[in-house]
Amino acid sequence: MRPRATPALAADPRFHEIPRERVSDRVAQELLRLIATGELAPGERLPGERQLAEMMSVSRVSIRAALQQLKARGVVRAVQGGGTRVVAAADELESSLATLVRVDPANLRDLMELRASLEVWAARRAAERANGNQKAEIARRLDVMRDPNRPSKHKAEDDLNFHLAIAKASGSAVYLHLMSVLSDILEDMFSYHRYALYAQPEDDRLFLEDHTRIAAAIDSGDGTRAAEAMEQHLAHVKARYREDDSSYGESLGTPTA
Repeated sequence: MRPRATPALAADPRFHEIPRERVSDRVAQELLRLIATGELAPGERLPGERQLAEMMSVSRVSIRAALQQLKARGVVRAVQGGGTRVVAAADELESSLATLVRVDPANLRDLMELRASLEVWAARRAAERANGNQKAEIARRLDVMRDPNRPSKHKAEDDLNFHLAIAKASGSAVYLHLMSVLSDILEDMFSYHRYALYAQPEDDRLFLEDHTRIAAAIDSGDGTRAAEAMEQHLAHVKARYREDDSSYGESLGTPTA
């Protein structure tokens, strides 16, 4: 007796055939994973197509198609002169926030309060999760600040780079992107701190002592001590904010000496 033929299943519009995944899709997913985990940081330039193809063992055609996908999703963008960079910030948000702060210095105090809470959290996370390379980068940034021959016009930039190294060591892509959105106004804020609020040599020593404690706590892996050291450092900054902020607008920018 012949077996009965199995009847064809009736079509169901709710279900669709699953397409086979292309190599470029897998490449896009891997690059997106690196961005989501912070291994590719906001603003970071990606290796060239040829280098990516060699590192990921795929064709340049697949790399090019993957990058086009990510550009369409607003995750990366082409840079002038060639290459691709991880999108760092929403320019509209960055611009409007900077305007708010520059128009009313009271908004700068609000931003400082918010920044203090975020950076205390980041210092704890960095102590708990930073790898050897990230700890070494924090130490390198601290050594730059210790250099007695560094030009004073770089004080604010060096200070900001130290805090950005901690942000990267926190291992949080979300926090990195938040810092990226704030990047321009943070540059103004650090300039205000180092060239107006804390402009004396003894202030430089205080900042260096604070940063040394923060770096040591992160290096030791002590999250509680790192959070306390960061909180103490930012308490010093907040305590110096003046009631009259009229000089804020005049204090932005970097001195030439």
